[in-house]
Amino acid sequence: MAVTDEAILRIREMIISGEVQPGMRLPPEKELSDRLGLSRSSLREAVKALEVIRVLDVRRGDGTYVTSLEPALLLEAMSFVVDLHTDRSVLEIFGVRRMLEPAATALAAARMDDETTTLLERMVEGVDLAHGVEALVQHDLAFHRAIVAAAGNEYLGRLVESMSSGTVRARIWRAITQEGATERTIAEHRGILVALRDGDARLAEALMLAHIAGIEDWLRKAS
Repeated sequence: MAVTDEAILRIREMIISGEVQPGMRLPPEKELSDRLGLSRSSLREAVKALEVIRVLDVRRGDGTYVTSLEPALLLEAMSFVVDLHTDRSVLEIFGVRRMLEPAATALAAARMDDETTTLLERMVEGVDLAHGVEALVQHDLAFHRAIVAAAGNEYLGRLVESMSSGTVRARIWRAITQEGATERTIAEHRGILVALRDGDARLAEALMLAHIAGIEDWLRKAS
């Protein structure tokens, strides 16, 4: 194992064990390198790597702190990677969505309340298709985001959000080129909404699976 990798693992162990917690400052560099039995150069490289993935926050003149470790922060790197995807990898992103979103929808069905139901109803009934493809895509993104948020799992929500942002171009392309895509999208959203409103987790999950798989299948044939 590379020395830098070992340093990363040792710092991770300190966080997992609770020796240092979110928001706490790490010991000074010399003290920490002596404690871990590592060179200061290896420790610096490890700190740089952990800063990139937002585990550590290096404050010049103040010290190095453990970040809040909130899901939104830790998954920023995932969002960056997805944003760099190629057109060919969009199918793989849809494959991940097909695995995650139906499960999130089933969780949401068990947690639906009047506020979330009303929000989704307004989204489905209030989309202004007169504004064209852009309005449909924005509605689609908001609808899926609201359902995943209702699942109540922030890590799952952030991960799905990362995946979803990488499929915007494919959604626009489908709306423009596939006959009846707009009407089909709204109709499928209505079906998912009814299942969620009824608290039918299995049906909501199945409908979301069919919804995403249908787009994925169209994209595969159109590519």
